[in-house]
Amino acid sequence: MRTVLIAAAVSLVVSLFGTPLYIRFLIARAYGQFIRDDGPTSHHTKRGTPTMGGAVIILAALAAYAGAHLITLRPPTVSGLLVLFLMSGLGLVGFLDDFIKISKQRSLGLRSGPKLLGQSFVSVAFSVLSLHFDNRSFLTPGSTRISFIRDTGVDLAFAGPVIGLILYVAWTYVMIAGTSNGVNLTDGLDGLATGASVMVFGAFVMIGIWQSNQSCQVASAAGPQCYEVRDPRDLAVVAACVMGACFGFLWWNASPAKIFMGDTGSLALGGALAGLAITTRTELLLVPLSGLFVLIAMSVIIQVGSFKLTGRRVFRMAPLQHHFELAGWGEVTIVIRFWIIAGLFVALGLGVFYAEWVVGT
Repeated sequence: MRTVLIAAAVSLVVSLFGTPLYIRFLIARAYGQFIRDDGPTSHHTKRGTPTMGGAVIILAALAAYAGAHLITLRPPTVSGLLVLFLMSGLGLVGFLDDFIKISKQRSLGLRSGPKLLGQSFVSVAFSVLSLHFDNRSFLTPGSTRISFIRDTGVDLAFAGPVIGLILYVAWTYVMIAGTSNGVNLTDGLDGLATGASVMVFGAFVMIGIWQSNQSCQVASAAGPQCYEVRDPRDLAVVAACVMGACFGFLWWNASPAKIFMGDTGSLALGGALAGLAITTRTELLLVPLSGLFVLIAMSVIIQVGSFKLTGRRVFRMAPLQHHFELAGWGEVTIVIRFWIIAGLFVALGLGVFYAEWVVGT
């Protein structure tokens, strides 16, 4: 527990005090956000605001993870390092995308081919590696069995190890891409995605601690309701690192934002959420936990599908937060109300997680 608290505190401090230094660095080089003309006109005042702030979140999380383990003299785990690899790798792809947008002053960053290739390489590498490095209990960070609150009876390796690996890689890729896009689409108003991410990562801190206390690898907790997760306590440390980093960044990202996280942050945070869900064996539970991201992503799917099928739009503009902007809601009002929705979804997810354990004991 001490490692979790130290990780959260270090990442918070690094992010809180490191972000203004990074802002000055970006301003000195005129690395400002490009604003699309087809978005809400109120956003034109944000043109030139420093972006690529997700780099601070990533660096703060990595520094906190290393610092917490050095202070407590606890070695890092494979599960924790894999999630950090996924977060950092996708963050690097997002950083290249942001940098090209800024340097070229256009809405298109990396072209779809190289961007997809980069995301695919990182996601596939994470997926393949997660099925290796079994511990003394023969547990690997990932599992070919689809999980909800724990592994279910649906095993993707039903047709053999090769087919199972292919299906597992495809399944995890869909999870990673879907979560990253959900966070990316939510990152349209000052502080919206950052604040919602804090809540979801906070939920994974609680899940990791609870799984560690009820781990099947602990003799006193062994039983039908114990959790077969390889490194639950260290995954809670990773979640605490990212949660603290987002908290510190939110101080500067809240309205009026002094910096945006950009694709650097949204892709990294989405990847970290998917990685935590995969390694804590709570893959399907990620849907209610990140319900706000799901709603906003669905609004885009509905908007595009409706327009292609009927020629009509369901919303005034997608993603969903821009619909309410055009309806006359203030930006701060939308953000706070969406935070409330995000919090309710997180509470629902944690309630389902705990209820499953109570019913089964």
